[in-house]
Amino acid sequence: MNLIQSIEWAVIAPVVALATGCLLALLADLLLPPASPAFPAARRGAVLGGLAVAAPAAGLALLLPLRDGDRETFCLTVDPAPCSYVADRFALTVQALVLIGALLAALISLPALSRSDDRPGAVPAGEYAFLLLASATGAALLPAARDLATLILALEVATLPVYALVALRRADRLAPEAALKFLLSSVTATAVTLLGVGFLYAAAGGLHLTVLADALPAADPALSGLVTVGAALALVGFALKVGAVPFHFWIPETYGGAPPAIAGYLAVVGKTAGLAGLVLLTTVALPGEHGVWGPALALLAGLTMTVGNVAALRVDPAESGSAVRLLAWSSVGQAGWLLVPIAAAGREIGTGGPGSAEGVSAAVGATLAYALMYAVVTLGAFAVVLSVRGGRIADHRGMVAGRRPTALAMAFFLICLAGLPPGLIGLFTKVAVIRSAVGADLAVLAVVAAVNVVIALVYYLRWIALLFRPAGEEPGAGAPAPVADLAVLAVVAAVNVV
Repeated sequence: MNLIQSIEWAVIAPVVALATGCLLALLADLLLPPASPAFPAARRGAVLGGLAVAAPAAGLALLLPLRDGDRETFCLTVDPAPCSYVADRFALTVQALVLIGALLAALISLPALSRSDDRPGAVPAGEYAFLLLASATGAALLPAARDLATLILALEVATLPVYALVALRRADRLAPEAALKFLLSSVTATAVTLLGVGFLYAAAGGLHLTVLADALPAADPALSGLVTVGAALALVGFALKVGAVPFHFWIPETYGGAPPAIAGYLAVVGKTAGLAGLVLLTTVALPGEHGVWGPALALLAGLTMTVGNVAALRVDPAESGSAVRLLAWSSVGQAGWLLVPIAAAGREIGTGGPGSAEGVSAAVGATLAYALMYAVVTLGAFAVVLSVRGGRIADHRGMVAGRRPTALAMAFFLICLAGLPPGLIGLFTKVAVIRSAVGADLAVLAVVAAVNVVIALVYYLRWIALLFRPAGEEPGAGAPAPVADLAVLAVVAAVNVV
């Protein structure tokens, strides 16, 4: 077999832009003089922060020429030729989400990058920009990967830099513990996933996703148990990145110990990358194993949204409840919603009818629509939390009196997450998810989702009500928002309105 692969550089240009920005940030950190009166930390942070913003912006621009159709590269010269990188509509949509998430995370980090190392909230600008862009490079590569080796490599490239990003605030005693918990859970999940990938390779004799889809149903019946176990194990690493129960335990501690911008990045980009890997592994590589992963994901979806929402109810907004911790549990609940359409896709594949392909495509579309809504409003909520002094939900009390636009934006974000009007983007995406479950005869899961809407309303509305209560003596509610935070809020609000 001829293993020489063709390369079309325009197709991988968005990922290359992120990787180039990553290398430039590393070189700039080495070559720029240290902070001094002649070269203040603000100027150094502006240069490195500018690189962190410019790279994903360039990646978004390079996505535009690819928007019309499927493009492939790194293809073998055989017939049919399996490819390792495919820029189809699914990959481009997820890459756009990743790039937007990295861009907004860089924007809301600019104030922290401009501070000197001895000031509260400061982070090393060079390390921060390099690690953020390195992680975004892996996350952008993952949705276009079409073989298991590239898929796992992209997942690890997206994850490894985040361990350091979580622990980057050296003065925070919670940061090392949060990074360690994330590291241990991720390493364990990756080891399990690699074991599953090994089982699948042994049964199929190949790593390309299309090869797996064709070879596994025709594999030796004696290997059926190996295929089933391999499929179940391979899902574990991606389920952990999404934050599905019971692989969610790292999320509250990690988000709470990380800088708020990185917590938002993890909640959006990390979850989106894991979701993309889950979709590719199930619907592209393992459609023949829908009887394994379909019911499993349906069960995980119901458990995940229920556990996340019930745990969020226990965070008291009136006392010392942490805003980031509440958003962390909210992200666990939202992960359940992201899993519902994938479970519905498994049921659609099982029907095997002439409309099953359209049903799977509609289910994946519902997942992407919900991911877009979730990504934008969650980053907006983290931007508001970052702009308020103090990490408690109570610090947001009375924000509407001194910072009306920011308070209204925060209320809008929470309403979207709850799925209430006027947050129509949240309402429509929740309806699309429930419709996918009903259309796939997952009536019990649809009822569980509807009940969880009611549960989530309680803590979202409690937070919204706090924004409009008299401020009293709580600090931070009337503090001016940084310019970068206001810019992010404007962008996020505009995207929601569109």
